[in-house]
Order: sequence, then structure tokens, then C-alpha cells
Amino acid sequence: MDGEEFRKWSRAAAEWGADYRQTLRERPVRAQTRPGEIAALIEPAAPENPQPMEAIFEDFEKIIVPGMTHWQHPRFFAYFPANAAPVSVVAEYLVSAMAAQCMLWQTSPAATELETKVIDWLRQALGLPDGFSGVIQDSASSATLSAVLTMRERALEWQGNRQGLSGQPRLRIYSTDQVHTSIDRAIWVSGIGEENLVRIATGGRWHSMKPEALEAAIEADRAAGYCPAGVIACVGGTSVGGCDDVEAIAATARKHGLYLHVDAAWAGSAMICPEFRHFWSGVEEADSIVFNPHKWLGAQFDCSVHFVRDPESLVKTLAIRPEFLKTHGHDGIVNYSEWTVPLGRRFRALKLWFLLRAHGLEGLRAMIRNHVAWSEALASRLASQPGFEIVTEPMLSLFSFRHQARDERENDAHNLRLLEAINDDGRIYLTQTRVEGKVVIRFQAGQFETRREDIDTAFEAITGIAAGL
Repeated sequence: MDGEEFRKWSRAAAEWGADYRQTLRERPVRAQTRPGEIAALIEPAAPENPQPMEAIFEDFEKIIVPGMTHWQHPRFFAYFPANAAPVSVVAEYLVSAMAAQCMLWQTSPAATELETKVIDWLRQALGLPDGFSGVIQDSASSATLSAVLTMRERALEWQGNRQGLSGQPRLRIYSTDQVHTSIDRAIWVSGIGEENLVRIATGGRWHSMKPEALEAAIEADRAAGYCPAGVIACVGGTSVGGCDDVEAIAATARKHGLYLHVDAAWAGSAMICPEFRHFWSGVEEADSIVFNPHKWLGAQFDCSVHFVRDPESLVKTLAIRPEFLKTHGHDGIVNYSEWTVPLGRRFRALKLWFLLRAHGLEGLRAMIRNHVAWSEALASRLASQPGFEIVTEPMLSLFSFRHQARDERENDAHNLRLLEAINDDGRIYLTQTRVEGKVVIRFQAGQFETRREDIDTAFEAITGIAAGL
């Protein structure tokens, strides 16, 4: 592809993207294809000779797009959002065109220095104190793994990376069953082991970790010869928005000298609104915090912000400095590859810079406040309908509900049938979870371009389809 062809197809891709975003409301939210249907339309081996871009682009529209679930659809109410505000998409065009590898300051000074600045913009926006700095990770999974590795190394007096885990004290990490499965994976990958992730009992409206149960578990483990290393608190858990009392947990962690990591991957974005910060009261006492601007704030995936109070501990855990990665002649620079597990790094700060400038914090606050208010209103409307039960009250913009079957013993199967019927209908997209062993349906408003009428459509789809089952 020469320069003129690159120009032509870059324009075509941008025009397609703009048209796509304008027509999303006309499309079913979830892909309406069956397993294997797309694969059957793709050639079994790569072509030996070049094919024209016209044919490739035509196949993209004909084969690929019908098999996509549309995450930017304004009636995407499943999982958590993976937003890509249009201004963020424009920034990503530029990042893709430059295709820089931003692992060191010298490999792109602007990328490193802009990252430092936008991290501090976000620190201020969230109300975090001056002591926090941070790094942009690809996802909360990587941030949590980095935190767990730091817990491990600190508890082992920095000998785990050097000596390995054989012969070391058996470490213990504490969390509830409301945390994301990325915590389980971090425990696996770090070598700590699933049996050493201790699940602490929860209670109350927000399924919060019981501080007295945490205290008892730590003391029992110490008495049994284990080495408590850290606690992972949850603010806005994926299932139904589980939310720990960070202040109480921080006090216990501090008393026992344990590292505290706060996973606020989804709910953290809402903390740009001061009225929601009570959900993570005490967060300033955490050792590290993760939140994903690519979920609710509008930054295109992937973009996860990992705040730390003590960057030296993180760098001591992860940094490797062979001669070919050293920057000579410059003191005091930051190389963010030393703050992350991967060496290679994309220029993720640019989309945050564009996003924060184009919308301003007040514009982003208005979006989040609308989502919370609309979700609360929908929960109230559903609660007033015969046969509907709100199982977990809205935590920000997330709640769960059930619809009663004629035979109570069929409730789980009935709600799964209802969920599939809703998703097959195509107007909205929802997902399920379990609360106290029972199937419930989740609703979460968070897509960047959702409007009030989209919530009305959700009410009509849910109640109408339930009535027809």
C-alpha cells in the first residue's frame, strides 16, 4: 500500500466509523449469529498473493460486522461498558498512525511526560491526595497482578524474584467472593496459589467484607505459621456492585502491616463526582488503587489507571535494567515499562488527554450522574410491576432483578429464558449473575451515548418480553 492508497483507505475507514456510530440504534445490540457461522465464511488458509483492498473491505462489512456485538450501542446494558467516546477514537487514529513503542522516556518523551501529567489530572479529579502517583496499564488485570507481585515481594523482603518461592513462608492474601476473577488469576500467576486466597465473609447491603472476620483470619493464619501479605478490597464489584468498607479494612491492614490494594475498576470513574466518594471513604490509606477509564469514563479500551503511594516498591518488584534499555545522560526520568509487567507500551495517555479536554470534568460528571439517576428510576419502575423483584438495590448505576415464574421452583430456568429472549430480541443487551445461589439479571447503565429514552426502551423490552413468556 503506497502513500495515496493509505490516504484513501484511511479516509474510507474513518467515514465507515462515523457512519457506523450514527446507525448503531438501528442494529441489534448482541450479535445474532450462531457458533461457527462466521468461521465458515473465512478461507481456511491465508492467500499466497495480494488481494485488493476493495475486496477486503467488502468482506469486512459482509462477514465481520454481522458477527459483532456492538459495545458502543447506547442500549448496551450488559457486563460493564467498554466505552470509546468519539474523541477518544480520533486520538487512537493518531496513535495507530504514529505506532510508537513507548516503553522508555527516550523512545517517545512526549508519551512519558503526557502520561505523568494526565495521571495527575485524574488523581486530582478523583480527590486523591498528593502522595499518589501512577501508571497507565492495559487493564485492571495487569494492575492487580502488579499489586499482588508487590505484596509478595514486600512480604518476602524482596527475595521472591531472586530466590523463587520454594522454601519461602506460605503467603496469604485476603478478599471477599465479590472481587473480580482477575484477582484469582493474579494469585495463580504470582505463584501464591489459589488455596492461599482467603475469602472473608461479607454482610450488609453492599456485600462488604466484615472487618472483624478479616482480623480473625489474619490472626489465625499467623498462629498457624502463614505469612499474611495483603488485602484486596472491592469498590463496585462486577457481579452486583459489592463494596467494601475501605476505611475499616485499611485500619486492619495498617495494624498488621499488610499491603492494601483497592479494585475500583468500574466504580472508580464515578469518583470524579464528589457525592459518590463515600463509596470508597478511606481510599487515601490504600497502597494502590486501580480504575478503568475505558469502562465508564469514555477512554477507548485499553486504558487502566494504576495509582500507587510508593512507586519505589512497584519498581523494585518489576524493573529490569539491561544495558540496552538504559537511558544515558539523563537523570530523574521515568521509564514506565519499569512500572508494568509488559516491556512494550502503547501511547495510551493521548486518548485521555483528548477526552478530558474535549468533554471537561463537568461534561463527564453529567454523563455519570445521568446514568445513576436513570438506573435508579428504572429499578423503581420494575419494582412496581407485578412479578418483578429488585434483588440488589442500585449501587451507582448497577442493580439486579428477577421475574417470578408460575412455579417458584422454575425461577432460575425462567429468568435464564427471559434473559435469552431479551437478548435475542436485540433492542437491549443484559447479562446474568447469581445472588445467594439464585439466578438474577443484571442491569447497568454506562454507555457513553445512552439517553433517557434508551432506558425507557429497556423497560418496555424487559416487561413486554416477560409478559409474553
